[in-house]
Amino acid sequence: MTQVTERGTRLPAAPRAGVRRRSPAAAACVVGGAVAAGLGLGFLAVLVIVLWISSPYPDSGPGGALHLAAGLWLLAHGTELVRYETLSGVPAPVGVTPLLLVALPVLLMRRAARLGGACDEDDEEVLPATAVFSAVLCGYLAVGALATVYAAGGPMPADPISAAWHVPLVAVLAAAGGVWGAKGRPLGPLPNWLPGGVRRGFVRPRYALALRAGAGGALVLLGGGALLVGASLAWHGAQVQASFLSLTGVWSGRFAVLLLALALIPNAMVWGAAYALGPGFALGAGVTATPLGSAGAPALPRFPLLEALPAAGPGTPLTWAAVAVPVVAGLAVGWFAVRRAREVSYGETALTAALGAVVCGLAMAGLAAASAGPLGSRRLAEFGPVWWATGAAAFAWTLALAVPVAVGVHAWRYRPAAGPGAGCVDTDADADVPGGGGWHDSGVRELRWELMRKASGTLVPEIVPVAPPVPPVEVAPVAPVAPAPAVRARRAVTVVAGLDLGPAPVAPPLPAVPALPPVPAVPPVPSGAGVRVLARRKPSA
Repeated sequence: MTQVTERGTRLPAAPRAGVRRRSPAAAACVVGGAVAAGLGLGFLAVLVIVLWISSPYPDSGPGGALHLAAGLWLLAHGTELVRYETLSGVPAPVGVTPLLLVALPVLLMRRAARLGGACDEDDEEVLPATAVFSAVLCGYLAVGALATVYAAGGPMPADPISAAWHVPLVAVLAAAGGVWGAKGRPLGPLPNWLPGGVRRGFVRPRYALALRAGAGGALVLLGGGALLVGASLAWHGAQVQASFLSLTGVWSGRFAVLLLALALIPNAMVWGAAYALGPGFALGAGVTATPLGSAGAPALPRFPLLEALPAAGPGTPLTWAAVAVPVVAGLAVGWFAVRRAREVSYGETALTAALGAVVCGLAMAGLAAASAGPLGSRRLAEFGPVWWATGAAAFAWTLALAVPVAVGVHAWRYRPAAGPGAGCVDTDADADVPGGGGWHDSGVRELRWELMRKASGTLVPEIVPVAPPVPPVEVAPVAPVAPAPAVRARRAVTVVAGLDLGPAPVAPPLPAVPALPPVPAVPPVPSGAGVRVLARRKPSA
């Protein structure tokens, strides 16, 4: 104490009330969000700079390449770009977002939010989920605003209104997914501001099952769309190759075209799914490609993927076969909507399948909206599938097929087992028993228990049949009988003739015999009344 007072060292003062301490964890989350945005920008900048260096016709310096990289980063968030250098002099919007390019900012933002919400050391400060979400989002949006301002001086600036809501939307969804994953992916409880009926309803397992069924149907649709696109590319292989080779003659340009085609493959999968569902996709103003045919001549630019479009004119049996894709999707939704529990009713199964169809329709509507957009100002102002038509068609197809399939699978999976007495079950008697239906006596319980026992080895005991209990026999009461007078009974004497009462011969000693195992005791024979005593015959000489 004297050393402190003599040297005049100040003691640390206690924090005053009302002054919030700066959190290093919150600052680290803000820096993490900014780093995630910077990594995405840096990756695209390096790619564009490499292509610019290898190009034999550099139209602008490195500044133009960096401006273009910032514009591509904003396009990856769904922002609409504006192209001013057109033949007509009218600015043309570019709103078709390569869906594979969207994965870059989403993964980086999700990783930043997950690292911000994780805590490895015990003494490290743990921030709540809302604080991590807000801090990471602030850092990411700050870099996004700077990128929007910087891209305005490039050849393809971003539309400020489009960037004002597309960039925050992608960042919010990615950050929410990262924070949710960092907190262990909790599924509840729901917020208290929701009505009680809604919170109780979402606890039921039908909603998780409907999400799985709807996601399965959407994946089947996307897989069918990819199959259609691949078959069409193989069918029009010569046209695709000619278009790829005619765009540019240098390897750097062909590499850029190849990268763009790869980034647009998810868009082509969604377009193929919309084509199989029936609404199709627009190829310009007034031109729509459907399985029934397409009318009009679209003004399309030369690009390898566009060469695989179906020819103009009425549909053919080959194009009509595309409807098999939504049929398989409806069957998948119905199959995944069945719960593995006997107590589920048919109405519950049908409702789960219907909710799965709703999830599938919403997913396809969102994907259709993200994969479409304008490519010009006049005839190419409409390009891609219509989101509401695609979602409605996906819902109608899956609803019409999923509900009967789910009910049929439920009835087949839990049908009564066929056995010798399967047809002799008294259904009227079982109807009066709570939880009846005859399945306890039909052998299903024993079959399911045997399957479980074989799968688990010796963990599940074997069912031993037990004989039914014998009902007790009621004995009728007997009237008391008056006691008889006591009479002295005579002793009965049994005379046995022919017995030899002489001394018995002595047998020679037997050799020692090893001890034998003990013999189980034989239960005594109950004695009965009136046993005869036979005379022992004398052995003949």
